[in-house]
Amino acid sequence: MATTMRVSILASVALFAIGFAPPAQAQSTTMTFFVTSVGSGKGGDLGGLAGADTHCQTLATAAGGGSKTWHAYLSTQGAGAVNARDRIGAGPWTNAKGMVVAKSVDDLHSAGNNLSKQTSLTEKGGTVNGVGDTPNMHDVLTGSTPEGRAVAGEADMTCKNYTSSTTGAVMLGHSDRTGLNDNPPSKSWNSSHPSRGAGGGCSQDDLKSTGGAGLYYCFATN
Repeated sequence: MATTMRVSILASVALFAIGFAPPAQAQSTTMTFFVTSVGSGKGGDLGGLAGADTHCQTLATAAGGGSKTWHAYLSTQGAGAVNARDRIGAGPWTNAKGMVVAKSVDDLHSAGNNLSKQTSLTEKGGTVNGVGDTPNMHDVLTGSTPEGRAVAGEADMTCKNYTSSTTGAVMLGHSDRTGLNDNPPSKSWNSSHPSRGAGGGCSQDDLKSTGGAGLYYCFATN
């Protein structure tokens, strides 16, 4: 009888634990903006816009946001040039912690947006290393002007539309809005300076040499 009672008690405890165990923490379903936690690993070669978008979608899905359509914030150059601002939806956009970073496309490209080191988070909710951190990873690929448009002229500012991991250059923004001085480019989240380096400008090591890791911004379009 004592054995039966012990079994009954243990069963009751197990049922209680199952019935009242706290649910696993849900991943963010409201996130509509993030900085990629990892890049392609191939410098400026992201597999073109399509490859960059797929990477955004994959990372978002792993973080619980796969029901949305994700696009990389990247402009292209040449025939049929694409403006980054035209491919990211209408907003508003929130980060992985539910903080609004911009209310609209115009707000995103204004001085009043809410982008900073504390709000430009990865899909995992992590902070991207910036100035003063080791390693610095704040250089984010955009290929864009401060207005979010394609860079005019013959000079390559997109690593050959995100297909080169050797020669070329890509326009970079500072995710922490911090640079070597207080001028506007140093504080720009999307158009601070082009990449450069001994590998030709678009290699992974080139991006690392100026404080980057091949990361870029992703926005939900819906």
